[in-house]
Amino acid sequence: MKLLEFGLILLGVLLNAAAQLLLKAGVRQIGHFEFSSANVLPIGWSLASNLPIIGGLSCYVVSVVVWILALSRVEVSVAYPMLSIGYVVNALLAWWLFAEVLNAQKLVGIAVIIVGVILVARS
Repeated sequence: MKLLEFGLILLGVLLNAAAQLLLKAGVRQIGHFEFSSANVLPIGWSLASNLPIIGGLSCYVVSVVVWILALSRVEVSVAYPMLSIGYVVNALLAWWLFAEVLNAQKLVGIAVIIVGVILVARS
């Protein structure tokens, strides 16, 4: 895999991870809400006007463009498993930013993902 190809894949993955983290930050600001017809407009407006959510959705849009560029250069059987890097990035950043639990079982899972990504990248 060439550096440009890996760079596109990594950029797409990081944008996707950033989108997830921004969406989480946005809903943390809004708080828990119930799904009901009475909530559609007020919660819809809260979501639509929340800057982290807007940023997260924007990251998704850009990540799709970057991903299309990556897929035009790399086999999907190689590119798609690289999305697993996002699990690693999100777990670590969620632990750091949101104080989410990162126990031994999750760390072992992260290690397995990293090994798997290395094996796929080298194939």
